[in-house]
Amino acid sequence: MTPRDVVFPPGRQALYERNRYSPAVRSNGFLFVSGQVGSREDGSPEPELEAQVRLAFDNLNAVLQAAGCTFDDVVDVTVFIVDPASKFETIWKVIPDYWGEAPHPTLTGVGVTWLYGFDFEIKVIAKLPAGSAA
Repeated sequence: MTPRDVVFPPGRQALYERNRYSPAVRSNGFLFVSGQVGSREDGSPEPELEAQVRLAFDNLNAVLQAAGCTFDDVVDVTVFIVDPASKFETIWKVIPDYWGEAPHPTLTGVGVTWLYGFDFEIKVIAKLPAGSAA
């Protein structure tokens, strides 16, 4: 078995090593990104919802950038929201600042009861640009 081609964003490797998962893995022309939350540098949740969503996207973009991608390369998105009935509108008003222009990626939204103290998580699959590793 070949080793996983793991992508680490700058300054976050210790966080991923502590929690024992890869932030992203390149495979067969795609980048599979683990769920990103609005965590501060120490791993704690950003308490204000809109700021937490923005930080989750910033963390996601750092992973994408480390792999030579941008959000424009994203083809599939899954979001997890704690109590979506009360939080969806606040979250969705932030999305256009990061989502870009149409055509948009596919989307699956999942309502959950717990996200380790967070209210929002986003995971994506991106197509690696031509000439990228793996």
